[in-house]
Amino acid sequence: MADDLAEVAARFGAALRQAGLPVGPGRCERFAAAVTLARPRTPRALYLCAAATLVSSQAHIETLEAVFNAVFGGLADPAGRRGDANSPALAAAVAPGPPRTPEDMLAGAVRAAREHIGSPPRSARPGGRPDTGPDGPEQVIEAAFLGSAAERLAAKDFADLSPDELAELAGLMQALTIALPLRRSRRQRRRRHGPHMDMRSTLRQARRTGGDPVRLIGRTPLQRQRRLVVLCDISRSMEPYARAMIQLLYCAAGGARAEVFSFATRLTRLTGALSHSPPAAALARAGQTAPDWLGGTRIGDSLQDFNDSYGRRGMARGAVVVIISDGWDTGDPGVVRREMERLSLVAFKIIWVNPRTKSAAYQPLAGGMAAAWPYCDAVLSAHTLNALTALTAALADPVRRRAAHGGRRVA
Repeated sequence: MADDLAEVAARFGAALRQAGLPVGPGRCERFAAAVTLARPRTPRALYLCAAATLVSSQAHIETLEAVFNAVFGGLADPAGRRGDANSPALAAAVAPGPPRTPEDMLAGAVRAAREHIGSPPRSARPGGRPDTGPDGPEQVIEAAFLGSAAERLAAKDFADLSPDELAELAGLMQALTIALPLRRSRRQRRRRHGPHMDMRSTLRQARRTGGDPVRLIGRTPLQRQRRLVVLCDISRSMEPYARAMIQLLYCAAGGARAEVFSFATRLTRLTGALSHSPPAAALARAGQTAPDWLGGTRIGDSLQDFNDSYGRRGMARGAVVVIISDGWDTGDPGVVRREMERLSLVAFKIIWVNPRTKSAAYQPLAGGMAAAWPYCDAVLSAHTLNALTALTAALADPVRRRAAHGGRRVA
């Protein structure tokens, strides 16, 4: 009967949507749960379950009554009529007599819903053949009603997004939070029971008690967030994902709080272009700043340029480094391996975002990706908005996951 109840909820919800009510999968699920708990024995009891779970406004009651009366019957509509008396299934569902069991009530509701709404369309496989099962063609609920526009957009691959859809994602990305692990700062703050004594503050306080240090004042190191450094591949194969990830940095972290670089055939710093600008304007300025936008990819040379020009100055020391690339490199993989090792010795964590890893059959066969793989703490796809939760969790993880490759590690 659980399968019948799910079918009743889905078909009834589809009928309400056709009538103009905002009934989504969540409300249909609540309606099914209410029927399971209440176990209605009469059409009136079933209607009360629907009214409590499927509508949220008094203005929707009239439409709900009309649709319920047309599908299940048992309620007098505004014109004083009852359900379609010509329907044998409806007549059986609302036949007078003593209260029936919940199982009989649901069985009659299933028959009435099937007759009134009809069979849902079959799902087609590529090639135009419908899905089939052991008992013939399988019937499924129409995919257009399986989620809201925001839900479908959040599950859509970034490569399939139009510019307008990418702009719509900005509001959803603002709900994400990018939190980074903390690190011990050289600065200290006063704390009464700190691990170290603040001699100067203690003696200054002792002047109020005749020179006797009645109260010892301690100090403890401050905790600060680690720096976030992002290296984003803007070659042609990564263009849609690069735009989505740059927008994520602006919406969730803010361009001013992250060091952002783009690379294809050369390394370009985009931090200034992403500061204090709306996402659309920031993306446009980023494209103008990077002269090799949609060019080839030389990952090894770009990493070497970063290590020599910025990493050696301390920008990558103790930082969380995110590299966004599919690993396709036109240069020497040995250069990628050497520069990744250099970067791993100073960075706290290296996270590689590769949209190709969304496939369960993916293997790091590309030269650049295979060379960089051993030095990464995490390799994620982050190809949809829903998949970004794994990225935010990896950024906030305070534990380094890769094995040491020799050399002195920097905290």
